[in-house]
Amino acid sequence: MSEPGSQAVGELPRALTLRDLVLFNLVAVIGVRWLATAAYAGPSSLTLWILAALLFFVPQGLAVADLAARYPDEGGIYRWTQRAFGEGHGFLCGWCYWINNVLYYPSLLLSSAAIATYAFGAGDSGLADRWEYIAPVTLGGMWLAVGLNVVGLRWGRWLQNVGGIGTYGPGAILVLLGVWAALTRPSANPIGAAALVPDVSDPSRVNLWASIAFAYAGLELSATLSGEVKDPRRTVPRSILIAAPLIALLYLAGTGAILWLVPHGELNIVTGMLQAISAATRELIPALAWIVPLAAAANAIGNLGGVGAWLSGSARVAFVVGVDRYFPPAFGRIHPRWGTPYLAILAQAGLSTVFLLASVLGKGTGVEEAYLILLDTMLLVYFIPYIYLFVCYLKAGRQAEGRAGSAGWRPGRRRTWLIGLSGLFVTVFAMGVAMIPPPGTTRAWLFELKVVGGAIAFVAAGGLLYWRARREGARATLREAA
Repeated sequence: MSEPGSQAVGELPRALTLRDLVLFNLVAVIGVRWLATAAYAGPSSLTLWILAALLFFVPQGLAVADLAARYPDEGGIYRWTQRAFGEGHGFLCGWCYWINNVLYYPSLLLSSAAIATYAFGAGDSGLADRWEYIAPVTLGGMWLAVGLNVVGLRWGRWLQNVGGIGTYGPGAILVLLGVWAALTRPSANPIGAAALVPDVSDPSRVNLWASIAFAYAGLELSATLSGEVKDPRRTVPRSILIAAPLIALLYLAGTGAILWLVPHGELNIVTGMLQAISAATRELIPALAWIVPLAAAANAIGNLGGVGAWLSGSARVAFVVGVDRYFPPAFGRIHPRWGTPYLAILAQAGLSTVFLLASVLGKGTGVEEAYLILLDTMLLVYFIPYIYLFVCYLKAGRQAEGRAGSAGWRPGRRRTWLIGLSGLFVTVFAMGVAMIPPPGTTRAWLFELKVVGGAIAFVAAGGLLYWRARREGARATLREAA
């Protein structure tokens, strides 16, 4: 097997600029659906947003910026782990990151299709529950993102760029309407000091902590494209420092706006943002009612851009693992004309299509239930790379040498340990909380068995792939020696 980073990926064209990466970070991290999820839990979610930002999001951004400046390698978190702890740990990190995203796209596309119905006035028609609508819309959206990314980031980046604007635009409109409402009318929900204190008495409700931490995840994705970024040592860290405050502001202010505009008992957890915008325009500025379908359309486009971002980023991890021959070597092939890891993208999209069809056509059956269990399992699997992220950051911080980061700031040893341990603690805590069954679960032990057992099964499957690749590599070496 090759040494970390020994395989050249210089054939990939450097098409991404600072603007592209800022919008990429916005569309990769922000999920406006989390605003309604948080608001549904009440005003105490505002406190959780702040705590998660300070203890997880800021450490995440600093860790990614530092590692991206030190090691601007294609594959990002996979390469960092490989450098720090060897090929086995690198593969486990890359495998968990990649397989999680195969299941992530279907849920994002399903949400996008449901929200899109509000763009043409069919939000309450039940259309979002009909497979005749959902199947072609979700599959069409996925393969549009695939096509644009296969022909190269020179084209694919525009889907992510438009998606970044489509994601942030409706959120910004919501915040502005919330500010207007705060100045002109009383809050729809009591927001006092007592209401801001999180309720930890009910363990089944504590899993909101995991959801909020998950909502802040994703800054590391842009670093997987470092080999296709212009001046990645400077550009990747700078894009994070610009995007991160915008993301945190939108989550906090957007949740506050929904709480101010929509009574808790009337909030729809899927379309809460559109509810809030509709309530604000109806009560405060009726002439702006046209903003509601516009926001729905922009949100749907934003979700499609999110699919493009996660598809392109995680496919780069699969590409680099293929270059190292732990995945089939075909994953490491570059298209001779477009200069993209096209087979890695197509393989990933093919698997996601299978899961998407299973979730759509199996709705209301045991297939749908199994898919929902898989989503809970993926929350655990996704946080495994974050453990590696913060441990890699701590190890890199101990090294006296190391290139100065382009972010312009590198903390001392004590601050490095504070940052790394804070992010690591929240990551492990979120994984523990994710194993707590949600409210209404009848057999908690069965839920925990399925989720934890599923996560162990995925990790074991990755271990089997690694073992087989190592064995084949050893055989190939012996044949060459003979």
